[in-house]
Amino acid sequence: MTRKKRQAMTLIEVMVAMAIVAIVATLLWAGFSQTLHNKKRVEEVADRFHAIRMALDRIQRELSMSFVSAHVNANSQLATVKTAFVGKDHSGSDRIDFTSFGHRRLFRNARESDQNEISYFLAPDPENRSKKVLARREQNRIDDDPRKGGKVQVLLSDVLAFNLEYLDPQSHEWLREWDTTQITGQPNRLPSQVKITVTIPDILDPSDERTFGTRAAVPITWALNHAAYNP
Repeated sequence: MTRKKRQAMTLIEVMVAMAIVAIVATLLWAGFSQTLHNKKRVEEVADRFHAIRMALDRIQRELSMSFVSAHVNANSQLATVKTAFVGKDHSGSDRIDFTSFGHRRLFRNARESDQNEISYFLAPDPENRSKKVLARREQNRIDDDPRKGGKVQVLLSDVLAFNLEYLDPQSHEWLREWDTTQITGQPNRLPSQVKITVTIPDILDPSDERTFGTRAAVPITWALNHAAYNP
């Protein structure tokens, strides 16, 4: 075999080797890219589930500290503080407004107590009006309207439905609404449990839905009544 033929064969071998290396590198990059994609998806799912769990835990914790008081000024025009527990059914877009002992003072010597007004409800997403968010309202002082005032923040984004049910400790039935402010409702008493469910688009299949839920136990089911004791 001549020297030129040997050189030609060597060049062909080099080209074949380069082609093999290129194929192997492409396969390795494709596998690495898919691994990165799967890692990102797993992190997104984990972050989403964590956000849902934290939101449900917060609602559960604050509902467990809800209360109403029997001390109301007989003159409604002079009443400056009104406690309440009002849950309204809106077919997948429920709302609840209540007073609780769940306020946390963030600053030393702040003139605030542990009492506050809290609301949970669905609202349009401020960044995408076609979607809804689960919003939380808090006012750190209870006034004469426990359904208004304070600051509203997004608790959970991209929510399809928010539903609440209330367990009546007297009838042991689950109710879709609860209202301590109306004579026809449940004046001066609270449910013993609140069932909380949120529905969101499935993270892996947005055309599907997933529902998550929990229950909050309410220890104080009767209105507080600090009547003076005169022996």
